[in-house]
Amino acid sequence: MHILIKGRNIPVTEALERYAWEKVERVARFFDDERTASRAEVELIHERNRAISEPEVAEATLFINGSVLKASESSEDMYASIDGMSDKLERQVKRFRGRQIDRWQGQLKNTPDVAPGVAQPFLVEEEEEIEARIVRTKQFQMKPMGAEEAVLQLELLDHDFYVFTSADTGDINVVYRRRDGDYGLIEPAR
Repeated sequence: MHILIKGRNIPVTEALERYAWEKVERVARFFDDERTASRAEVELIHERNRAISEPEVAEATLFINGSVLKASESSEDMYASIDGMSDKLERQVKRFRGRQIDRWQGQLKNTPDVAPGVAQPFLVEEEEEIEARIVRTKQFQMKPMGAEEAVLQLELLDHDFYVFTSADTGDINVVYRRRDGDYGLIEPAR
């Protein structure tokens, strides 16, 4: 596994880099297979805002065969942040590997109950006009996948929604987590 460690607003000392590398490398033992092309990016951040009580942030992004796992932890000490981040990352990797094995055995337990080709209705509530600002922009590659795999990615990233390209239709779709714990699928109308 290739591991890149960089710092923002903090010099990455050799000891800090070695500590972060060892923690992420520990997670890499789950991906010893040469067929698994994987890399990790670790960013160590010192927040300069004095109002933030936990300014030392460790973020890790793990890329495994098109899947992305992310973990972030903040505390008053960078070493504690790295420890927390690696623990979160290890839990995610274990969950990811367990679901991969379940899927390989045809036993994916948490699949959404969505019929292919049927758009799920959703309500849009009107609100007062609010001045919206775009404060962050993200770009990512969207590989074609099925709704079940998109739900897996949604859970691994621990987000409320996931945008993906449907392997069946080639259209852009969205899966989202509903308040009742189930999942919804948004597809473009034809």
